[in-house]
Amino acid sequence: MRITSRDNRYVKEVRRLLADAKYRRESGRFAIEGVRLCRDAVRSGVKVEVFLYTPKAARQYAEALEEMGTACGGGMEIAEELSDYMADTAAPQGVYGICRVLDNRPACDTMKTAGRLLGLEDIQDPANLGAVIRTAEALGLEGLLLSTGCCDPYNPKVLRASMGGVFRLPLYPVGEMAAAVERLRLAGRRCFACVPDGEAASICSIEWRSEDVCLIGNEGNGLREATTAACDGRITIPMAGRAESLNAAMAAGIVMWETMRARKT
Repeated sequence: MRITSRDNRYVKEVRRLLADAKYRRESGRFAIEGVRLCRDAVRSGVKVEVFLYTPKAARQYAEALEEMGTACGGGMEIAEELSDYMADTAAPQGVYGICRVLDNRPACDTMKTAGRLLGLEDIQDPANLGAVIRTAEALGLEGLLLSTGCCDPYNPKVLRASMGGVFRLPLYPVGEMAAAVERLRLAGRRCFACVPDGEAASICSIEWRSEDVCLIGNEGNGLREATTAACDGRITIPMAGRAESLNAAMAAGIVMWETMRARKT
């Protein structure tokens, strides 16, 4: 089957899923774009319902498309001009998939007994969220806690920045982070608010435990006051330069690495 019309339901579905977070939530689906991300989804066990590709992509990525087609029960060819119409990227590769939302989003209460966790409050930049997911998965965290104010993890920019980490790392939707911190502390976990404040304890001075949870706040405003107040303590990343703070994704990466390193020494 070859699709040539913009009015085709699959073309319209991919375009809408890439652009509309509300529709992704309501439909229980999300779209992926690009040969690497599509193949990574298949290899990670994601349910790919529809697989679309252009003739150029079929020639250029024959081996990858064969793998995806086998896993998805075949794909559908689309006209070259439709790729630019559907794409979220500036230089599309002509490979798209429609996927079912993952079922690896654990119930909030299971976070009490999970392993190493990091909390993210109101992270709104998709590139930042994707980068944190990628780093967390690489460093072996058991999951991320996402407050209501975080951007959609199925945003196409998050998916790309995470390099497929979204497909493998459990993400816990916890609602208001301050309330989640209280539940974690009742379960015996220590929670630490990461703040750009020289008077806070250095992350290098804490004797980290495996059950400790650090929290990173919004790119511009940091953590909410209620969340910081609910934590056991405040920590900061010592800096020698004149910068007042770090990018949220960079700060999260440093915190994750330091807590992992300290636990192993």
